[in-house]
Amino acid sequence: MVKAVVGANWGDEGKGKITDMLGEKADIIVRFQGGANAGHTIINEYGKFALHTLPSGVFYEHTTSIIGNGVALNIPVLFEEIQTIIDQGVPKPKILVSDRAQIVMSYHILFDQYEEERLGGKSFGSTKSGIAPFYSDKFAKIGFQVSELFDDELLKEKVVRVCEQKNVLLEYLYHKPLLKPEELYAELKEYKRMVEPYVCDVSLFLHDAIKAGKEILLEGQLGSLKDTDHGIYPMVTSSSTLAAYGAIGAGIPPYEIKQIITVCKAYSSSVGAGAFVSEIFGGEADELRRRGGDGGEFGATTGRPRRMGWFDVVASKYGCRMQGATDVAFTVLDVLGYLDEIPVCVAYDIDGEITTNFPTTHLLEKAKPVLEILPGWKSDIRGIKKYEELPENCRKYIEFIEEKLGYPITMISNGPGRDEIIYRNK
Repeated sequence: MVKAVVGANWGDEGKGKITDMLGEKADIIVRFQGGANAGHTIINEYGKFALHTLPSGVFYEHTTSIIGNGVALNIPVLFEEIQTIIDQGVPKPKILVSDRAQIVMSYHILFDQYEEERLGGKSFGSTKSGIAPFYSDKFAKIGFQVSELFDDELLKEKVVRVCEQKNVLLEYLYHKPLLKPEELYAELKEYKRMVEPYVCDVSLFLHDAIKAGKEILLEGQLGSLKDTDHGIYPMVTSSSTLAAYGAIGAGIPPYEIKQIITVCKAYSSSVGAGAFVSEIFGGEADELRRRGGDGGEFGATTGRPRRMGWFDVVASKYGCRMQGATDVAFTVLDVLGYLDEIPVCVAYDIDGEITTNFPTTHLLEKAKPVLEILPGWKSDIRGIKKYEELPENCRKYIEFIEEKLGYPITMISNGPGRDEIIYRNK
């Protein structure tokens, strides 16, 4: 059976913990899109980790971790990450890398930095991990596929072509040092040496695994609102963050994805620029940020303070719909235990018109939140294992949001640890 774990919002929903938890029963865990530009924070018996490329189920000895063809593969980052977890006592993971994955080159990272610098105040809030230049090159058909590392003649010819194209931009747009073909060739040879033992026809491997009845988990990065097509364009990532893309980014038939666990936070947070209707500011935001997550709401990749807001029903309902949610995992609920009252954004006011449908970006920029205030439960809910044992106002908060979303909340996370989860039978 194939399950997908994806985000309903801007990312940072707590997908890492849910994948880590579900990984206990999985045989194979696949990252299917995105790159090292966002991280998943995980806390388990080995310690606390921020993973950027490795799938979040990498901590189990029985699992195989796969980097799918849809991933922006930064090879040095991947191997540094493997070494980091081994150094913290995690058994060496079984890793497979798709021969059809494409490689983030050092110049992609430079171009990302140069472009943000050039745009100045109009920048996209990039993590400067090379993701947009990488995907641009992939679709312009001048990227380097892992399989090409094994064709020396092709590499020698292609590095010259790539340098010719990139150097025009470096010289006349960015006024930066030019690329040298021999240096790119050396970089690619080093990548081949590192990745060669792990390269595999992942699509065929997964085909055989599905036929053998294996349990497969697809792990997405970021969330619906950062999807290239269906997100808050242009303040989006450069790949599809939707479960539907899991079929493409892993190389499996779409009908094999049987369960889509869409992760929603009990409040909202976002790293990076873009419309964020339920955003809060000042002391109120600082307090929520300080209490949020484990050790506060700061980006797992950048360390940037996350922007904070109340739960946004409009954005989350849209996010669940675009993912095709079969289940909602509701995370960091424990964080809200300090509040007397909890506002929830239930609709948007756009030029005097009230809507519960998520609009395109130019309308989203004008939207003001319509808030409904719910009573808080004023207690610490960590350690509770049964839904019935949650305080009444806490259950009312969950049920109010579930009714507004129209999708079943079947998992409730009430702490950062792997076992701090409440299963709710629907």
